[in-house]
Amino acid sequence: MPLRKGFRTLLEEAEKRVTALSPLLANDSVYDANVVLIDLRDIRELEREGMIPGAVHAPRGMLEFWVDPESPYFKPVFGGGKRFVLYCQSGWRSALATVTLMDMGFDDVVHVEGGFNAWKKAGLPVEPHHR
Repeated sequence: MPLRKGFRTLLEEAEKRVTALSPLLANDSVYDANVVLIDLRDIRELEREGMIPGAVHAPRGMLEFWVDPESPYFKPVFGGGKRFVLYCQSGWRSALATVTLMDMGFDDVVHVEGGFNAWKKAGLPVEPHHR
């Protein structure tokens, strides 16, 4: 069965719609009380590599359920009034997730260009994952 859209097309479309912050600009978010950094990576990635200090782990597979107040899985961290900065390992999942949150009605959501890989390459702080 041929796909109507492959992942590359989905990413190209997402990148046209979303705002991507450089790791250096995203680092400023770590210190802003009005910003929530969201780590979308799998728990094994967090355990292996750590995470951005102060980030909240929200696995990509649960994101839509965690952000919707009507969902039995809703997490209060997603209740209004904050800016959300999403990241994953390389920026692919976070670009797609940013579009999803925009489509769900989030007005102030962006993602980290290049993801956690770019963050580490820029020499920015990383902390071990704490359960």
